[in-house]
Amino acid sequence: MNGIYLTCLSILALAMAAGTVQACTRVLWNNNKLAVVVSRTMDWPTTTEPILTLLPRGLQHDGGRIGPEVLVKENPARWTSKYGSLVTTVYGIGTADGFNEKGLGVHMLYLTATNFGERDENKPAVHAGLWGQYLLDNAASVKEALQLQEAIQIVMVEAKGRMATVHLAIEDASGDSAILEFIDGKLVVHHGRQFQVMTNDPTYDQQLELLDKLDFSNPSSETPLPGNVKPTDRFQRASYYTALLPEPKDERQAVAGVLAIARNVSVPFGAPYKGFGIYNTEYRTVMNLTKLRYFFELTTSPNVIWADLLKFDLNPGAPVKVLDPDNIDLSGDVSSQFKTLETPPF
Repeated sequence: MNGIYLTCLSILALAMAAGTVQACTRVLWNNNKLAVVVSRTMDWPTTTEPILTLLPRGLQHDGGRIGPEVLVKENPARWTSKYGSLVTTVYGIGTADGFNEKGLGVHMLYLTATNFGERDENKPAVHAGLWGQYLLDNAASVKEALQLQEAIQIVMVEAKGRMATVHLAIEDASGDSAILEFIDGKLVVHHGRQFQVMTNDPTYDQQLELLDKLDFSNPSSETPLPGNVKPTDRFQRASYYTALLPEPKDERQAVAGVLAIARNVSVPFGAPYKGFGIYNTEYRTVMNLTKLRYFFELTTSPNVIWADLLKFDLNPGAPVKVLDPDNIDLSGDVSSQFKTLETPPF
């Protein structure tokens, strides 16, 4: 099969070559009265070269290509974006995280058990690095995204003897949520507002079983919580603290609420992860799907930055715009500091 680059949320050539595993966390707060907000961490041993990228409507995409490289020769999905989006890219070749103008958000995380099954050439193929982007380009809600998912096939391929494996969390401005996993070649969907937290291994049904065994009914400072960086510990700790978030009075408090949990489940510099080395958190994001704002925090920078999707031109023919967040001088609203990119990244 042809090679492909994927990550915990995107394209993982580096990880697959080294035989490593990634650790990330997604936290959705969809039961407050103010806004639907969602945060995620990106944990990775080296930089993933994250770039904040504004993609207008009308862009043409090929689900069988990475740059000039053809990954899927037979029946690749080709589409023109229906909605504009604001995303974080990885290595300039895939979407790890982001949302569109209708308030649909996506996050890709690593899952060892992923198996997309044998190639069915009757279905248009989308390589896993563009899985989330395909849904952002074409769906306005979780319900629509799940319907679109039925018509395509996500391609799992080999790279340097390693399989690229990811699962996907999606949510929308109504608070609807879904976790999508391919297990033994079959799509498994957990659909409902109650699915707020996602990490990595084991599979989502197993994570829920483990969580159900814990008693968080009387929370206090004496409540024993799993405190290490492995996915089950992060899943349980994030679930506990998400249930305790106080009602926010404004957007600032809502964003601070989920960002506090993302920081709590982040991987500190130098913390060992399984037998694979160091997977410290590289960055954290927060999406306000109600107001269409994207917040970004690089762990090597003391500043939180944000961009407002409504301040950009999303009409067909408008330029793609990008911002490199690795800049110590950036702070606050950086919407006006995005620069035009002449050639779309994918």
